[in-house]
Formats: sequence, C-alpha cells, structure tokens
Amino acid sequence: MSLSVALQTATSGLMAAQTGLRAVSDNISNVNTPGYVRKTVDQQQLTVNGMGMGVQVTGVRRVTDQYLQLASLTAGSDSGRWGAFSQYLDNAQSLFGDPASNTFFFNRLDTSYAAFSAAANDPSNNLLRSQAIATVQDFVNESSRVNTQLSELGRTVDTRLLSDVDQSNSLLSQISRLNSDISRAKLVNADSSGAENIQSQLLDQLGGMISIKVSLRDGGGVDVRSPEGVLLAGDTAAKLTYNKTGSTPGYITATGSGGSSTTQAIKVDSGEIRGLLDLRNDKLPGISDQLGEFVTRAVNQMNAAHNAGSAVPAPASLTGRNTGLDLPTAVSGFTGANTVAIVDANGVVQRRVDIDFTAQTMSVDGGAPSATSPATFLSDLNGALGGFGSATYTASNQLSISATGTNGVALDEGTSAKTGRGFSAFFGLNDLVRTNGFSTYETGLQPADPHGFTPGQQITFRLSQPDGKPIKDITVTVPALPAMSDLLNSLNNNVSGVGLYGQFNLDANGVLAFSGAQPLNASMSVVTDATQRGVGGPSISQLFGLGVVERDARASRFSLDPTIVADPTKLALAKLDLTVAAGQPSLRPGDGSGATTIAQSGDQTLLFQAAGSLGQVSMTVQRYAAEFGGAVGREAAAAGTQKSSADAVQTEADNRRQSVESVNLDEEMVRLQTYQQAFNASARMIQATKDLFTTLLQMVA
Repeated sequence: MSLSVALQTATSGLMAAQTGLRAVSDNISNVNTPGYVRKTVDQQQLTVNGMGMGVQVTGVRRVTDQYLQLASLTAGSDSGRWGAFSQYLDNAQSLFGDPASNTFFFNRLDTSYAAFSAAANDPSNNLLRSQAIATVQDFVNESSRVNTQLSELGRTVDTRLLSDVDQSNSLLSQISRLNSDISRAKLVNADSSGAENIQSQLLDQLGGMISIKVSLRDGGGVDVRSPEGVLLAGDTAAKLTYNKTGSTPGYITATGSGGSSTTQAIKVDSGEIRGLLDLRNDKLPGISDQLGEFVTRAVNQMNAAHNAGSAVPAPASLTGRNTGLDLPTAVSGFTGANTVAIVDANGVVQRRVDIDFTAQTMSVDGGAPSATSPATFLSDLNGALGGFGSATYTASNQLSISATGTNGVALDEGTSAKTGRGFSAFFGLNDLVRTNGFSTYETGLQPADPHGFTPGQQITFRLSQPDGKPIKDITVTVPALPAMSDLLNSLNNNVSGVGLYGQFNLDANGVLAFSGAQPLNASMSVVTDATQRGVGGPSISQLFGLGVVERDARASRFSLDPTIVADPTKLALAKLDLTVAAGQPSLRPGDGSGATTIAQSGDQTLLFQAAGSLGQVSMTVQRYAAEFGGAVGREAAAAGTQKSSADAVQTEADNRRQSVESVNLDEEMVRLQTYQQAFNASARMIQATKDLFTTLLQMVA
C-alpha cells in the first residue's frame, strides 16, 4: 500500500468518525426533544479497482420502523375521531339534564300527568287548572330549548369542521414544501433528518385530523393519499373543502393544484374530522329527530285526550289545524262513528249529529240515517246541523265547527279512527297544544288517493353513502297522473327517480319513507323542494317529513293554545255524556273525567315511527321516554369507552414507536466511545503516515 493510499484511508476514517460523533452529539442533546428521532450513520467500505481505500459515509439515517409509524398514525386517527365524537355527545346528553334531578327533561312529562290527575279531583279549582297548564307549557318550552341547543351544537360542529379542514390544508402545504427540502438534501447526500423529523410531526398532526395513507418517495419525503388513493400531498398539496348545506350530509372534497385540476369527494375513515362528520350527519340529527318523535307522540296523546273531552260551558267554536289535505281526502279512510253535539250554556244537547264513517251515514237527533260521502261531507254536516251550527273548511285546510247564538260545540270521539286518531284529534279541533307546522307524518293517504301536488313541479333528492359522500342528485317531477301510486312510481323510477339506489314506500298510515338498497345502502336527503299540494299547501317534504331540516324542527313547533292559557276554564276537563235523559245536562261542571284521560294518556300503547337510534316500536309514551333517555346516556357512555380504548391503543403504539425512535443514553455513550476510538485510530494513522513521509524525505536529502 502506498503512503498516499494510507493517508486517504485514514482521512476517510477520520471524516466518518466526525460524522458519527456529530450524529451522536445531536442524539444526546435532543434526548428530551418531543418528536425527535435518533440518527445513525450508514457507512460502507470504499474500494477503487478492487483495492480498499477506506470508508465512505453513505448517509445519515433516522432510525424508524415503518410498521410502528403506521400503527401510531392509525391509532392517532382513531383517538382523534372518538375524542371529538365523545366530547360533543357528552354535551348533547347534558342538554337533557341530570337524570337524578326533578328538572330532568323526561321527568317533566310525569309532572304534567300528576298535575292533571290533581285537577281531575277538583275540576272547578282554577289554581289546579293553571298549574296543569303551566306544567305542559314547561314541557313544551323545554322541548324547544333542548332542540334549539342541539341545533346550536350542530353549528358548533360545523365551525370546528371548517377549522379542522383549514388546519389540514396548512399541514398538507407544509408537508409538500418539506418534500422539496428533503429531496434536495438527499440528492447531495446531506443530512435531511431535521426536515424529516418536522415532517413526521406534521404527519402525526394530520393523521389526528383525517385518515391518510403515507408512502415513502424514492427521492426522499412522502406521498400522502386519502384511503381510496387520492393524492393529497407530494410535489404539491391538494386543497380540502368541507361541503355542507342545511339539508344534506356534509363531506370532504379534494382539489389538486393547477387550473385544470379536478375536484372529487374523498373517503374519510377516521380522524377528528370523521368524528365531527358522524356527529353532524347522523348522531345530532338523529337525537333531534328522536326528540321530535317523542314530543310529537306525547303531545298527540294529550291532544287526543283533550279532543275527547270538553270545557264547561262548551266553546262556541272549535277550529282545527292545517292537515295539508283537501277535505274529501282528509275525511276518506275514517272508520267507526262519532257525535257532533250543539249544547246550550247549561250543557243540554240542542242538536245531535251522529256520523257513521264505516256505513257513510249521518243521523240527526237519533233519527233515520242518511247517506253521506267524503265529497259531500261538509254540505251534509251543515245540513244536519241546521240552524244550530255550521262547519267550514278553509283554504289552509282547517276544519271549523261553530254553534249559533249562546250555544257551544262538544264532540264525542266514539269509535272513529284514522291513522290511530279519532275524528276530532285528526283534525285537531280541540287541541291543547298547537303546532305551527307539520309534526305528524301519518297522512292517511293510500295509493288510490289523489296525491294533490301540482303536476310539473319538482323535488331534488341527494343520495349519499353512509359516510356522507354524495352518490347522485336526482330531480323528480310530479306526474300528471293523479294518484299517490302514480307519484310513488315517479319517485321510484329507475331512470328519472331513485329506483337504482332504493325505494320510497307508503305504509298503511300514509307514512312515506325511503330505504336504501344493497350494496350502497344509500341515505336520502332533500336538496330543493318546489312542490306544493294545492294552492298554498305543503310541499312533499313538509307533508311527509322528508329530510333533516323538516324533521329536526319538529320539537320546536309546539305551543299551548293561547285561548286556554288566557282562560284556564277553557281546559277540556269534562266529557260529553250522551247517556243522560233528554233535557238533562250532558256536560257538568264537576266532571273531571276528561282530566283523568289526559293524566292517563302517557300509559296508552301507540306506534312510534323509526327515529334516531330506535326503530319503529309500539310502546307507551312513558316507556319511550325511558328508552330515549337511556339510549342517549348509553351512547354517550359507549363513545367515552371508545375514546378510552382508542387512547390506550394510541399510548401503546406511541410507546412502542418511541422505544425504536427515541434516544437511549447508554447506547449513545457506547457509540460515542466507538467513534472516539475510531477517530483516534484514524488520527494516529495520519500521524504515522506523516512520520513515514518525513523519514523518507530525510533519507532522500
């Protein structure tokens, strides 16, 4: 070996040892730096023409484990998802109050029943009447408060989603810029570990926000993709956008850089954004819908009991709610019989009209029945009432029955029934609690009934995947053919309707509902609805309760009848007794049987439509309250458990990752001594080579 080769060999060893010492020094000085990954020096033998020429440093490498990085990233995403989900679900649960407190939302209905039970024992006591009214008012107000705050919580989630998407865009931009820095460093064999450490921390933050797939680039750096493979960060960064409207599921789109780049919806499996989307698209609307279903059924039962009773003296007129239906359609489908009575100030019947819906007849004061039909119902009723009263049906689809002079109107529901409600309750003639919109979606419409919507008008649906990603927007035109079956055919058409993705079905009570088909299991939302049933009538979505916006508002639509609030004597705490002898009062001031019926209304089994976490069930209002309150609590507890489990998995994954990536001082001290010895050996070899050169020069001289 020549002296020049020996000198070059020693010099390469000296430089390699210096590089190793710098790496060890960086490791030791950053032992407590969060996110720092220890470095190691890669070196190999340097040969020229088969002859050893020393050692070559091929690079400074971060000590990482790709599998552990992936596990940590996945665990961080799951932790972020369940952390956000649990936080806001706890907030939603707290809106209902403490179950152990008397102010617990679901206890307020029991307070109302107790108040009416007390009023039944002393129906002439105005204080007890006022207290009963106040408890119902409290229940209705609390329902509206909870529903309003659930909506506010949804808007808070929207705001946080926008913030998270903005933060994700910032992280993607930084990751892309660091790719350039890392690639340049790798190109000249420089130390890029600092930039890689920063990029790794940014990836951890991004993974906590949104589900990502990370792959190493050949020239250094990483490519970040969505779960289905859409490139989010590489040479450039895509821009994420949170797409939302009030009525359709929110979802995330990615737009690549450059003027010709396309925008596409991306899949979000986990991360904080997934948890927030689950809340915004499903859980919070589900709670609002279930709250609306609960309040609607509780109010309907109270109203049914109130419609079966009467105030003493009977009111001069009774006016119903907007049914959304023309009168012939509204009247058709009733079975059983009921009685409309005109009574004087003392409660004595002056005119009695018995209506047999099954036989389609009317009889006056016990006389022979005469034929009637839905088409002639109003004129027939007016004829039967004669000069004692009149009935009208307004353009806003409200039935009104009035008495003449000082007389009043009282009804006996009898056996009349349609969609589980008596005649007076169906039309809302004597409702205790009024609504400013549609809350009961049992329309009673059957396939052969006229749909009543204006031909040519359109409604647009959005079909979405379970995670909120849109599948397709479909616009359906109201057909010229008049029957509900024709409207159903248009809605379910495979070309111009939703038939390829699911089906609308009309049940026996006239409830219109959509169910998604396999394998997509699409959900349906309403984008726009320009339809109208008759002049000034409801749209398809309003009448049938389609879409989040319509159903979420239900629990805030109720208020007590202002006439009853102003005058508690208008409460229908008595019942019309048609068994008394002629000339005897059928309404008596001391009768509290109507109040008893209201107090017991929560114990009647009825059908609840599917809403929130509960499917279609038959149970009492009180049982449903227990199931609903328990479900909210269980879901909040389950979300907390999921969060704890995800946090535990993340902690374990991070610990294992850190066991590989973190600095061990004992190991670094061993490496330090090794590099010091190598440095000393190379220095001694250089010194020895120098001494040989000096000796040779002296010999020549």
